[in-house]
Amino acid sequence: MFAAIILVLAITTSITTMQRSFQSVDTARSMTLAGQIMQSEIERVRLRDWSTVLGYSTTETPLTIDSSFSSNGYVANLIANRGLALTRTVSDPETDLRQITMKVTWRNIDGRTMSRSYTTYYGRYGIYDYFYNTSP
Repeated sequence: MFAAIILVLAITTSITTMQRSFQSVDTARSMTLAGQIMQSEIERVRLRDWSTVLGYSTTETPLTIDSSFSSNGYVANLIANRGLALTRTVSDPETDLRQITMKVTWRNIDGRTMSRSYTTYYGRYGIYDYFYNTSP
């Protein structure tokens, strides 16, 4: 009888530990994905000219997640079922300088709301025009 109680306790503890491990893995995957989505969008902004960036609204603006991400089944599931969303907020800390913040929010596997944000600065006379060198 005593051995059976110890065995049940060991199995219950291992199941709980595995559940927490899966939650941690899900959080890590979602954080990495959020970072990739925001970095992709920031790189897209870097290719814009000053007049386009100047035209961005200073209120929080929802953005569409790029199809290179949303075409993936895992990401499509996060968008549809767990509220994965990307927003952009822009402010003007100085003349000829824009602060651009990308923020991704979603619900974790256990229902908690999670978010991650990246901030970059875009200057009117900054190095925002660059070219990819395709020659070897």
